[in-house]
Amino acid sequence: QVQLVESGGGSAQAGESLKLSCVGSLEADKTPTMGWSMAWFRGAPGKSRKELEQVAAIDSLGAKKYADTVKDRFTISRDVTQNTLYLQMNSLKSEDTAVYYCAAVPVPELDIATMDVWTTFAHWGQGTQVTISS
Repeated sequence: QVQLVESGGGSAQAGESLKLSCVGSLEADKTPTMGWSMAWFRGAPGKSRKELEQVAAIDSLGAKKYADTVKDRFTISRDVTQNTLYLQMNSLKSEDTAVYYCAAVPVPELDIATMDVWTTFAHWGQGTQVTISS
């Protein structure tokens, strides 16, 4: 059983910052999270996973990929000792308003071409709402 729990969402003004966290819990016999690749996706409430936009991804080797819409504003990072994925969001815009989902897959290295594809990721959190007002 894999559980991903997001936190850190909320409301902010345009130009402000928020930091999202995603804590993963795994069964003891599963691959350690240090061997997992993880990502953040976002979308309007009620959207299917297929309709989500990937925000950023990171594999266990440290390779990262960002959506053009967030590049230079958002930073993805992880603390493998705490099984935690982060998304630092700076210079927030109203168009960043969305439900943000954490996703993970027990694959240590991802092809750059698949890092932004939702089907790459097998496990998903429930999402955390981010609302930015201008």
